Amino acid sequence: MRKSIATVCLSGSLEDKLYACADAGFDGVEIFEPDLVVNDRSPEEIRALADRIGLRLDLYQPFRDFEGVTPDLLEENLRRARARFETMRRLGIDTVLVCSNVATATVGSDQVAAEQLRRLGDLAATYGVRVAYEALAWGRFVDDYRRSWRIAQLADHEAVGVCLDSFHILSRGHDPAAIEDIPGEKIFFVQLADAPDLTMDVLSWSRHHRLFPGEGVWDLGRFVTHLTAAGYPGPLSLEVFNDVFRQTDTRRTAEHALRSLVWLEDRAGRLLDDAGGAGEDDAGRASLDRIADVDVPTGYDYVEIKAEDTSEVEVLLDQLGLSLRGQHRTKPVRLWASGEARIVLNEQHARDLEPHLAGIGLAVADAATASERARALAVRPAPRRTQAGELDLAGFVAPSGLEVFLNDQRVRSSDGTAAGDEPAWAAEFDRGRPGSAREIIGIDHVNVSHGWDAHDEAVLFYTSVLGLEKPTVTEAAGPQGLVRSQVMRTASGAVRISLNVAPVGVSHPEHIALACTDVVAVARRARERGLAPVPVPDNYYDDLRARFGLDDATLKVLREYQLMYDRSETGEFWHFYTPRIGRVCFEVVQRIGGYDVYATDNTPVLLAAQDRLDRRTTSNGRPGTR
Repeated sequence: MRKSIATVCLSGSLEDKLYACADAGFDGVEIFEPDLVVNDRSPEEIRALADRIGLRLDLYQPFRDFEGVTPDLLEENLRRARARFETMRRLGIDTVLVCSNVATATVGSDQVAAEQLRRLGDLAATYGVRVAYEALAWGRFVDDYRRSWRIAQLADHEAVGVCLDSFHILSRGHDPAAIEDIPGEKIFFVQLADAPDLTMDVLSWSRHHRLFPGEGVWDLGRFVTHLTAAGYPGPLSLEVFNDVFRQTDTRRTAEHALRSLVWLEDRAGRLLDDAGGAGEDDAGRASLDRIADVDVPTGYDYVEIKAEDTSEVEVLLDQLGLSLRGQHRTKPVRLWASGEARIVLNEQHARDLEPHLAGIGLAVADAATASERARALAVRPAPRRTQAGELDLAGFVAPSGLEVFLNDQRVRSSDGTAAGDEPAWAAEFDRGRPGSAREIIGIDHVNVSHGWDAHDEAVLFYTSVLGLEKPTVTEAAGPQGLVRSQVMRTASGAVRISLNVAPVGVSHPEHIALACTDVVAVARRARERGLAPVPVPDNYYDDLRARFGLDDATLKVLREYQLMYDRSETGEFWHFYTPRIGRVCFEVVQRIGGYDVYATDNTPVLLAAQDRLDRRTTSNGRPGTR
């Protein structure tokens, strides 16, 4: 299907928005009237610009507060409409969005509304314009798309149909299945938006918190299948009012928006395929663009830390019990490992960089297919130079700047069968030494920080490209404000990526959580080797006693090794944190039983403790990292 977007979704001038949409790959745009009113180009110039860059002008919107009014006000409304239709003729737009009346309606009669829309249809037809009537979720009398369709039916005019907006339908909890009862040719336009699950008045929800498809809680894929079943022939268009998107880079947001539509069409096509059947649905399936299958990662290959000097990180890894696996044969890169936990320390092209989380490697079944999907979603590639005989991994850049590499090559035996879980690229490292510690067994999760303007885009990246799930957002109070966190994960928990948004101006450390079989043993050895973990206040342990009724012996162990604790209905969680080095720190975790969450009640304790450490570091004359 053709892809369109409302200019209200983007920041910048109308010209900026048109160029960004064309460059991103959109077929058309909806012109949001205020964007034209404040612009100093004539409608003819805007039309010529759109033609030159290959964009259709699909819709002019919004025309408000028309129907359900007194006869004298109707005449005034028709005068307003005539002026708008003149502008549309100059722009070359043939469809106008008419929202259900919010402010001036005094007559709640469907028959009256239909008669007045018929008058509007008569006027519109003289200009070659179609009227797409939309039920606003907060309309005075008409707030249900099924009622707007009944009114359009009563109007019985070829120039009067409906506009269906997923926000107005789903925010009110209306069943979209009745879309299939509307003839496709009478659905004049479709607008799409996702949204988070919020409890607030629907107008504020709509004006400030809409999201692009795939970022919220609604099943927009199913919504689109109802449209295809109805035989809707027009574009899928995004109308997303969001305070963040109206402030961020125009081109980046346009690319982000198109990615959401590509994902949505693919999602809807797969739902239709799963439903099976033939006949009427075939045309709908054929009109939806499909991309390569999602290849959900099966685990972590590695986590990469990059810096000009990684020696402090090496000391820390040794204290935790990891061993130097080897030096890369052609690059200033070293591999530390224990079990399936592999930490790559990269000093290449890192002048003046402090230690930071630079990349992750993920194991997939078919890297070529996963890469094809990422390219279809227009994700920025992260190429790396390789020498002869070195594995060339497919890499992409997440919205935070984190590089994500995909690998399906494992170590093979002489007969060509898989010899184990070791990734093939690990053979490029040599001159290492085996270690004796075996408690650390893998990567439990990775904690990534990014700005407030990148969060929704990051959610879409991990869901659409990698097929990760997105549980509920949590918030934790830190000394400088709230930290918002959302864990993206595979269903199995083999890959968990926590996306954190820190308060503006605050450097929230990223961390790598190492899974282990005996956290006390790891903490004891680390202390013997000189590690001072992040100190936990005594008040925390008093609170543990009150919350969980822990016995004195357990509390003594926790206090002695500065361990933190949590418990769920299915198991326990023991963990501790290292101080940060540069912008990264480590967490060591032990999950006992079926514990499958993240001890969110402990996060404020950690944030406060890290803040105290940072303040001490700064007061001692060493460079601050906050």
